Amino acid sequence: MTEISGKKRIWGWMMFDLASQPYNTLILTFIFGPYFASVVADSYVAGGMDVQAAGARTQSIWSLGLTISGLLIALSAPILGAMADISGRRMPWIYFFSVCYVVGAACLWWMVPDASNMTIMLAAFILGFIGMEFATIFTNAMLPELGTKDEIGQISGSGFAFGYWGGLISLFIMLLLFAENETGKTLIGLSPLFGLDADAREGTRFVGPFSAIWYIVFMTVFFMWVREVPKPSKTAATIGNALSELGQTIKNLPKNKSLTAYLGSSLLYRDALNGLYGFGGVYATLVLDWSIINIGIFGIVGALMAAIFSWIGGKADRKYGPKPVIKLSIGALIVVCATIVGMSRESFFGMALAEGSGLPDIVFFICGGVIGAAGGALQASSRTLMVRHAHPDRATEAFGLYALSGKATAFLAPALIGGFTYITGSARLGVSPLVVLFVLGLVLLIWVKPDPKPAD
Repeated sequence: MTEISGKKRIWGWMMFDLASQPYNTLILTFIFGPYFASVVADSYVAGGMDVQAAGARTQSIWSLGLTISGLLIALSAPILGAMADISGRRMPWIYFFSVCYVVGAACLWWMVPDASNMTIMLAAFILGFIGMEFATIFTNAMLPELGTKDEIGQISGSGFAFGYWGGLISLFIMLLLFAENETGKTLIGLSPLFGLDADAREGTRFVGPFSAIWYIVFMTVFFMWVREVPKPSKTAATIGNALSELGQTIKNLPKNKSLTAYLGSSLLYRDALNGLYGFGGVYATLVLDWSIINIGIFGIVGALMAAIFSWIGGKADRKYGPKPVIKLSIGALIVVCATIVGMSRESFFGMALAEGSGLPDIVFFICGGVIGAAGGALQASSRTLMVRHAHPDRATEAFGLYALSGKATAFLAPALIGGFTYITGSARLGVSPLVVLFVLGLVLLIWVKPDPKPAD
C-alpha cells in the first residue's frame, strides 16, 4: 500500500467537512427546509386553516422530525462509539452511515409540491440527517491523530472553513442553476437546468440528489487519502462490552468536573445553535415571507461568514485556546436570538414599522452573517476543546459522549420551539427558548478548564 503523507491525510480528513456540509446548508437550512415549510403550510391553508395557524403547525411538524433525529442519535451514539473503540475500527462505520446519508438525501427528490407524502419525506430527511451526524462522530474521532495539541485547533478550524466553502459553492450552484423562485426562474433568470419542471418544483427538489452526488464525489477523496491502522482489541466489540465500557466512563465523569461541565455546557449551546440552523430558513419563510431565492442569498451571506470566521477562529484557537473563542461566539449568538424574537414584518422591538419597510430584511441578513461567523467558530473550537478532554485511546467513545451531549437534548430545542410556537401561535415567539439555552451554556463554561488533563 502506498504510504499516505501526513499532510495529504489532513486534506483527506477535511474532505468530509466539504462533502457533508450541503446537508446542513442546502437540506436542513436554506433549500429543502424552507421548501418543506412552504409546501406543507400551503397544503394546510388550502385545507381551510388560518395562515398563522398553518405556519405554527408546519413548524411543529418540522421540529418533530428534528426531535426524532436527535433522540435516535443521542441514544445510540455513545454505544456505537464505544464499540468502534473496542474494535479499533472507525472506517466501516463511516462507510455505513455514508450510505444512509446518500440514500436519505437522494430520496428528497420525491417531496411533491402538494405535500401529500410529507411523512415519508420527513422519514427520508431523518435517515440522511442521522447518516450525516454519525459519520461526523467517527471522523471527528480521528482529529487527535492528525496533529499535536497546539495544531489541532487550527486543523479543526480549517476543516470547518473548508466545509463552509463547500456549502457556499454548492448553494451558489443550486441558486444559479436549479432552485426556482415564484416566476419559475433561478437567481440569474434561467429555467432550471436539465429541463427540470419549475411548475412541479423539480429545480428545488433536485437539492436532494445534488447533495447525494456531491457527497459521493468528495468522500471518494476522503476514502483514498485517509487510512486507519486497526488497533488490537482485547475484547469483542459487542453491545454488551460497549455498554460496560460506556458505563465505566459515565461512572468516572463526576471525577472530572471540567469534562462534566463541558459536556453539559455544549449540550445546551450546541442544541441552541442547531435550533438556529434548523429554524432560520423556516423563520424567514413563515415570519418574513421570504422566497427560496431570498433565503438562499441569506444562506450565502451566512456561509461566507462561516467560512472566513471558522478559519480566523482556528487561528485564534491556536493562539488563545478554544475557550475564549467559544465564549465570544455564544455572546454574539445570544444577541442574534434576542433580535430575531423582537422583530417581525410589522415591528422592531415594539416599534411599529412603515408598511413595506425593508428594515426586517436588512436586520435578518445581518443576523445571518453573525450566525454564520459565530456558529462556524463555535463549532470548530468546541471540537478542539473536546479533543483536549478526550483520552487518546477512547476518542470515538468521547465523541460519542460529545454527540450525546449535543443530541441527548437535541430534541429539546426543537421541542421547546414547537411547544412555544403552539402555545403562542407565533413562529417568531417560538424561537425565544434559544436565548435561555445559550445563556445556560455560557454559565456552565465557568467550570470548564481551558487546558484540562484528558480523563483516564
